[in-house]
Amino acid sequence: MFARSAFAVAVVAVVASCGVYAQEPNCARNYTVSLGDTCDGISAKTNTSTYQLATVNADKIDAACDNLAVGEPLCLGIIGQDCDVVHVVASGDNCDAIAISAGTTDAILLANNPNVNSECTNIYPGEVLCTATELVYTSTSS
Repeated sequence: MFARSAFAVAVVAVVASCGVYAQEPNCARNYTVSLGDTCDGISAKTNTSTYQLATVNADKIDAACDNLAVGEPLCLGIIGQDCDVVHVVASGDNCDAIAISAGTTDAILLANNPNVNSECTNIYPGEVLCTATELVYTSTSS
């Protein structure tokens, strides 16, 4: 019995020393960073808005998203506030066209993407926007 306990403690110590990161307890979906990943790339392949990925992982990802660590687990959304209906912005896109295409309104699009200004002039190709037809986020906190 003691040998099993000692082994378990040793395994926990090794895992902790290898830089394994804690998971968000209310996480709806998870992703493990791979070599070459970018925030927009992760967002696009996991149907997660760029805003949501950055906000949920604000304690791990810096503003420029240039500190992703291979093997690092990321939370893709919080239970009850997880938008997985998205649009990857292409050159020439605007909020009106994105909202119409998604069957939502500009007001809902902007509410679900608080990083986008009211004129929609700060979206960029490759950015991933939440295009849900209802409000996903009950509050906006950074």
